Parts: sequence; C-alpha cells; structure tokens
Amino acid sequence: MFAADQSNIAVFHNMANTFFRFKQFTIHQNKCAMKVCTDACLFGAIVAAYNRMPALHHILDIGTGTGLLALMTAQKYQQSVIDAVETDEAAAMQAASNFQSSPWQNRLRIHHSAIQQFNPSTHQQYQLIISNPPFYENSLRSDDNKRNLALHSDELSFEELIDAARKLIADDGVFAVLLPYVRGDEFIELASQQNFFLLNRIDVKQTIKHKFFRTILFFNRIKSDSLYQMISIKNEDDEYTEDFKMLLAPYYLHL
Repeated sequence: MFAADQSNIAVFHNMANTFFRFKQFTIHQNKCAMKVCTDACLFGAIVAAYNRMPALHHILDIGTGTGLLALMTAQKYQQSVIDAVETDEAAAMQAASNFQSSPWQNRLRIHHSAIQQFNPSTHQQYQLIISNPPFYENSLRSDDNKRNLALHSDELSFEELIDAARKLIADDGVFAVLLPYVRGDEFIELASQQNFFLLNRIDVKQTIKHKFFRTILFFNRIKSDSLYQMISIKNEDDEYTEDFKMLLAPYYLHL
C-alpha cells in the first residue's frame, strides 16, 4: 500500500519547541495553537508514500496550520502545486513564512479562508485533498481559545469537510484524512453518503501495547476493493518501529 522513499535518509530537531527542523525544511510554530505532532508527521509520510495516487498536478491541504502536510507533500511530489487553506490568520501567516523559507516556495500557496468559502479563482480541481481536521468536538475544551478552535469542529463539521472535498476533487482524485480512531466509522459512513468510497484504512497505535488512537482514511470516487492496515509508532522498548522509521526516514533528521 505504501513504500518509503529511501532517497533522503533522516529528522526533526526541537529547539525550545518553537521550531522543528526536518531534513529539507523547517517548521516554525510559535504563532500556531496546534504544534507539530508525531501522528501528523506519520500521516504526511503515509500520504507521500501512498501508491494508489493519480498523477498529482494540484494538491489541496485543508486546515494547514503550520503548513506541515503541505511541505511534506511538496517535498515528495516535485511537480505539484499545493494550495493550503487556513482559517486562523496567525497560523496562515506562519504557514506562509514556512513556505517562503522552503525550497518549494514557488509551488506552495497559502489562502487565509474557511474552506466553506474557499473558491479557487481558476475553478481548480485537485488530484489530492488532505486534511488533519479539527475533531475533538466532544472532549473537554481548553482554556486557550485558539486551541479550542483548532481542536474542535464547531468551525468545520465532518459534513462540511466532506462536502468541500466533493466540490473540489478531480474525478480520479484521492481524499485523505487523519482522525481519532473512535470517529473513523462515522466518517466513512458520512463520506459514503457523498459517494466517496474507502480505498484504505490505516489504524495507528502509539505503541504496540496501546489501543488504536488515530485512523488514516483514503477515499476516491471510484468503487474498488478497500485495504486495511495497522501501524505502531513505537515498539515494546519505546523505540520507533521499523515501519515508522522507514516512512519517516525522508523527513526526520536522525533516522
């Protein structure tokens, strides 16, 4: 289902948690409520290694935050133009700065907009749409208003996210999302109502001893057999698993 690109071997480096340095780009995050996290890095790496993609000319990242996923896909898909949509002004400005300092600044475009109002000027359709959406709508809220907005789906429901993808995706396009494991079945059902068919489901554990806590879902508009996989980030010795290291080797500095 996915195969890691071994052409760049390495990770990230954290300096006072204000930025993370990857092999080919740096993420500054001091203005963003949601920081770089391991499951988002894994999601980006799995998307980049996914082998059921059409030719990717245009990619859309919904809720880009720091710009992490847009930058990971820009590194992998060297011929693609990536549009990144972000509703929070400070995060959008930070993502724009991260894009500008990357090697792919000419292929990365930031849009300060809610996806519900996003309207590409060229009526662009996307061969790949990715999103790590706000999803903790039923959990206790933080005292931090920006973190509340990033973690909760009051501003973007699953239905609105799926509807946006439906309007913007190319006929042969792939739609990929990172979600809490407990909401995976719900999202699959809602997506099916908009004629999105499940291509792959990858359930994620923090360690092999833990229960699943995230799920990565791939959809398209063409009905076909779906595949199921699972991955653990760490093993019983609290070290990265071989699968994780293979996937993140193109990005993490010291892998």
